[in-house]
Amino acid sequence: MKKLLGILLLLFTSITLVGCNSDSTINTWAEIEERGYFIVGLDDTFAPMGFRDDDGNLIGFDVDLAKEVSSRLGVEVQFQPIDWDSKVLELNSGTIDMIWNGLTITDSRKEEMLFSIPYIANTQMILVQKDSGIDTIADLAGLKVGVQISSASEEAVNDNAIKDQLGELVRYDTFNAALLELNNGTIDAVVIDEIMGRYVISQTDEAYDVATENFGEEEYGIGFRLESSDIRDAINAVLQEMIADGTAAEISITWFGEDIFIQ
Repeated sequence: MKKLLGILLLLFTSITLVGCNSDSTINTWAEIEERGYFIVGLDDTFAPMGFRDDDGNLIGFDVDLAKEVSSRLGVEVQFQPIDWDSKVLELNSGTIDMIWNGLTITDSRKEEMLFSIPYIANTQMILVQKDSGIDTIADLAGLKVGVQISSASEEAVNDNAIKDQLGELVRYDTFNAALLELNNGTIDAVVIDEIMGRYVISQTDEAYDVATENFGEEEYGIGFRLESSDIRDAINAVLQEMIADGTAAEISITWFGEDIFIQ
């Protein structure tokens, strides 16, 4: 029995030591080049930035953008679907190298990660059923409003005075889940990124209205670990090159029918 306990103790100690010394977090571009690829974390339900087509293939605007950047930098790109609520944990643990998926730049997020140059403007809009009569933020008072957990939409609502007047703020794992509940009449409105909301409207037979008032203008950026300024700088340089030579505009026109990049 003592011998068995000794073996178990030795095994536990070995596992603990391996765990303590398995830090493979990469924070420089030279390390990315040596490994041969960078890992992008994304919510693969966030159309049109990164989502699955009918055959399960990962497609989207940010997906195409990342592929072009990786090609120009001479490395591969791997995409890792993540729980959006755990995105900072995934980033800091080193399981992903960046978050590239319609990520809104906010003051609170700047405390947790570095951001690339802002590349797309966005708003947090209010999406409602057709003829609901909801047209302003004030109209949400007493109603059930859906958002995605840990999204910019949730932060926008929490930062607005309307938060304390809502009937309920319902938090969902994905915007798709919130939209399903809106279609079923379980909630009254969804606060959602305009980029995704407009795409959803264009791709569905569901009848929606967009409120005239929104929760303010914002910008998308790519999120990196606070220690990864070298990786951020490499990505920034290529993004700016693509904007200057028109390649970024071509990708934008493919997905949006126009060039929506911030110049």
